[in-house]
Amino acid sequence: MRILVIGSGGREHALCWAIAASPLCDKLFCAPGNAGIAGEAECVPIAATDAARIEQFCRAERIDFVVVGPEQPLVDGLVDRLEAAGIAAFGPGRAAAALEGSKGFAKDFCARHGIPTAAYRRFGDAEGARAYVDETHRRSGGAPLVIKADGLAAGKGVTIARSRGEAHAAVEAAMVDGRFGAAGAELVIEEFLEGEEASFFALVDGAHALALAGAQDHKAVGEGDTGANTGGMGAYSPAPCLTPVIEAEVMARIIRPTVAGMAAEGRPFKGVLFAGLMLTDSGPKLIEYNVRFGDPECQVLMMRLKSDLLPALLAARDGVLRDFDLRWRAEAALCVVMAAKGYPGEPLKGTEIRGLGDAAHDDAVTIFHAGTRAAGGRILADGGRVLGVTALGRDVAEAQRRAYAAVDRIRWPEGFCRRDIGWRALRRG
Repeated sequence: MRILVIGSGGREHALCWAIAASPLCDKLFCAPGNAGIAGEAECVPIAATDAARIEQFCRAERIDFVVVGPEQPLVDGLVDRLEAAGIAAFGPGRAAAALEGSKGFAKDFCARHGIPTAAYRRFGDAEGARAYVDETHRRSGGAPLVIKADGLAAGKGVTIARSRGEAHAAVEAAMVDGRFGAAGAELVIEEFLEGEEASFFALVDGAHALALAGAQDHKAVGEGDTGANTGGMGAYSPAPCLTPVIEAEVMARIIRPTVAGMAAEGRPFKGVLFAGLMLTDSGPKLIEYNVRFGDPECQVLMMRLKSDLLPALLAARDGVLRDFDLRWRAEAALCVVMAAKGYPGEPLKGTEIRGLGDAAHDDAVTIFHAGTRAAGGRILADGGRVLGVTALGRDVAEAQRRAYAAVDRIRWPEGFCRRDIGWRALRRG
């Protein structure tokens, strides 16, 4: 098969790494790819959002199957366009991708189908949002609120406001200052849920769902989960908090009702359904939907997957997941994200990264590239999150030791990482 992967981040590097190993894959392309992906696939200089050029490329290169990595082309309807052109593609169509494309749609959907999530209100004007903040603050005695931009904001559109002032500032930034552009023109304001966060993934074929391995990521930029939210500074799998009992409850109360509800509403979902969860005292609740693999969760999932990924993706697209199964390594995997100084604000680009070969000398370590480019035989940083240093181990502790040993071999003074990835699992012992 001739395969095209869409995207340029660490998630797409992990997908290319897994797909390239499939005996079904005869030729692999990635658009636009990065310096690391170039070792697995032929990179083509087409932006992930340039649907017309992607379709043209697929026709010219006789592409058999397209795997769409990032959320923006899914929300824009790339899968619909390719399928209408007779090109098989993995991922939800535009109507189903609204689960991630609009926080308001997702919350209303949960309300219609009884899916457990935080209480919320939607707002299209700053005045109404501010009044609701004041009213809720008085009623709750100052409990935190969660302010979310309705649209896609690259993982940075969520503020946990622990005071009324912080909540007002978040409303102002989104709806008056336009920090998130059109994505922040509407807001969802939610109650703050207490508990432990986890990431749950399922492959979906429109009617059936196959649970994948669970994971936990680390959203805050600073150690101890401090500082601004990012797209993710690291992840590990399995997540000890996602016990078999909790996973069964998530499938029964969240995943299956979502699949059934989307089908009933004429928006059948095919692809990866990623449920961001809060494990509360009253059971797991949905924080948000994503309609693609997580990043950096995809990196640890691909490291643990023993089965061939490609037939599973094809089965989801073809609607034949009912009797499908996947095998997973018993070992744990842990990914440490190395980011460029300035991230999650304006990252420093163009700096050279050395020592990648030394860092990956251990067979248990794979370095997934996120924001890199090659220039004159050198690897340069070209984004905010730049590398995902990922390792396997008997348990999370061993995977963590191997990952940080690899990080310490990388010579990149302009980069940084958190040094506590995996702390929740290690605290459990």
